[in-house]
Amino acid sequence: MPPNVTEWDARYREAAQNPPAEAADIVSEWLPLLPRGRALDLACGTGRHALLLAAHGLSVTAVDWSGAALDILDKRARKSKISVARVGAAMPESSSRGMHLVQANLEEIGLPETSFSVILCFHYLQRPLFLQIVRALRPGGLLLFETYTREQLNYTGGPRNPAHLLEPGELRTAFPGLRALFYRELNAGQGIASLVAQKPHPNV
Repeated sequence: MPPNVTEWDARYREAAQNPPAEAADIVSEWLPLLPRGRALDLACGTGRHALLLAAHGLSVTAVDWSGAALDILDKRARKSKISVARVGAAMPESSSRGMHLVQANLEEIGLPETSFSVILCFHYLQRPLFLQIVRALRPGGLLLFETYTREQLNYTGGPRNPAHLLEPGELRTAFPGLRALFYRELNAGQGIASLVAQKPHPNV
């Protein structure tokens, strides 16, 4: 996969010539059950999930290090009549309805604590971010996480660096502060693990 932001920008510009990708099945399936409020889409790319959540009425903060990806997302949001604002590299402490785009390196960013009802992370693996994700969720909030496992090395596409691939069963226990509501690993055509987990309310 592209190792730097320049190559990611080029990849996204090329992908923009095609119709937008559909949301992952797990997002579409859980959409009616998502709590209302603020949502955070980490490594959002061109925003297939951010657009869906915003259209569903959530206030979405979408983060990616590729300016080209956020440019495409900006245009698609405006075309869909979704209010959108570029807010630089800092995470907004609060946000109104619509979409807020943050261009930032997720290896350097700090997530505001107890701020989001929904957090999405798809096809991106940064283990040191896990604790921040748990802290950033509000009590009762949901995390939807899906990315490649080491089984992906048996297929084309996806990361080739084992450091960017989940170990078997790793995602199931990666967020001990959350309660797993759904978990699966697939090894057919691709190697991928999916998790939906909820942050408990205090004393529950």
